[in-house]
This record gives sequence, structure tokens and C-alpha cells, in this order.
Amino acid sequence: MQLATWNINGLRARLDYIKLWLAEREPDVVGFQELKMEDDKFPHDEFEALGYTCVTHGQKSWNGVAILSRLPIEHIESGLPGQEEFGARLIRARVGEGDASVDFTTLYCPNGKSVEHDDFPRKLAWFDALRDWAKGFVDPAHPAILCGDFNIVPTALDTWDEEAHAGSIFHTVEERARLAAVVDTGLRDLFREREPDTRAFSWWDYRGGAFHRKHGLRIDFLLGTDAVVSRLREVEIDRDFRKKKDGLTASDHAPVIATLD
Repeated sequence: MQLATWNINGLRARLDYIKLWLAEREPDVVGFQELKMEDDKFPHDEFEALGYTCVTHGQKSWNGVAILSRLPIEHIESGLPGQEEFGARLIRARVGEGDASVDFTTLYCPNGKSVEHDDFPRKLAWFDALRDWAKGFVDPAHPAILCGDFNIVPTALDTWDEEAHAGSIFHTVEERARLAAVVDTGLRDLFREREPDTRAFSWWDYRGGAFHRKHGLRIDFLLGTDAVVSRLREVEIDRDFRKKKDGLTASDHAPVIATLD
């Protein structure tokens, strides 16, 4: 079973590129973030032609999340309770069947803009709400995944320049403590389970040749319970799909893919 997360940075702008990736990589389940599209505009038929059923929680021009699955899928819930004013940022479903099924959530966490912005304390409160929500169902003994764009750099290993960025947005003690609290509900960072010492990134600014200069951040994660880790074979940041393909422009994020037995 291959599970993936990807901030696509606009479905309209990226549809042909995404279809190329799906056809080449053939993941079983994918969590998308930043659809920037309402539910009634979502191109279900385009993905059904590739074998995917989709559940969506969209929003006009901003945010929006979706789960695509080639396996049986059952929608569970949409939206983080109590945080509706921050927009369409979370959707949860059960994918697969029987003992091989997984409780799968994809989410697009608030950016916060800067530590001086009013959105920064609201971002921290959103993560507090996420922690409390996750406590309600995350159980290490049962397969569950929370994946998406978390907009936080967990450690110095996950940023291209910790010294320059320490204390700035994504790199603050407060943000890192909030992410750690979510993980402590019973989750583990799947990439770090397989790559404990690797400096690797999932996002690069479009500007200044950041991708080619290796000026990136690792802010896109697959977090899984012990029951997922016990089945984990490998995890890959798909850097090749951060590059232009057939004249099509990539998202500023790369997909992250986990393979489970």
C-alpha cells in the first residue's frame, strides 16, 4: 500500500501535472492540500478515469483538502472542530478494508504569516485544537495517519539554515512545541523512522533558485501510529516532481510517499 501527501498549490493550475504524477507513481491513497477550489467545482471525473474515488472539503480561492483513493473509502468527517473560521483545512476517511484499513486524515495547517501577525497566536490555538481532536481517536495499536502541510519545521535538521531562521515563522519554540504535542498523542514521523539523520526538504520557494540551491524546508509530513510503523517499508520525498514536466509547472511542494506492507 502506498500512501502520499502533497500540497498541490492550486488544483486548476496543476491538474495535468497531478494526473501525470498519479499515472507514473500510482499511489493507492493521496491527501491533497491547497485545492483552492469549491467542492462543486472538483473534477471527480478526471480522477475517476485514473481509478480514484475522491472525498473533498473545498473552499473558493483558498485552502481546501481532499483524499483520493484507489481502495474502498468511507468519509468520516470534515473540518477541525471549533476552528471553522480558519477555513477548509482537514478531512478524514477510512481507506482499505478489514485489517489492512487505515484511518487517514489530511490537513493543511495555518501558515501564521509571521510571529508579529495576528494569525500567529491563532495558528498556535489551531494546533492546540488539533492535539485535542487527535486525542479522541489516535491509538498506537490501530493504523492511523495524519498527513499534510504542517507549516512547521520540527528541528534544525529540517531547515536549510537554522541559524538564520531561528525564532522566525515555522522555526519558533512555540510552534515546535505544538507539533510535538500532536505527535505525542500517539504518532511518529514516518520519514524520520526511516531517515533519522537525513537533511531533506519538501518545500522550496519559487524565488531565487531555492530548489537548485537546496534552500528548502521539511514541512510536509506523514505521521503514523505504531501500527502503521510496524508495516512501514520506505518513505520518499518525491523531489523529481518538484521539477517542471512536459512544460507543466510543479507545485512549490514535493509529494511525500510511504510504502506499507
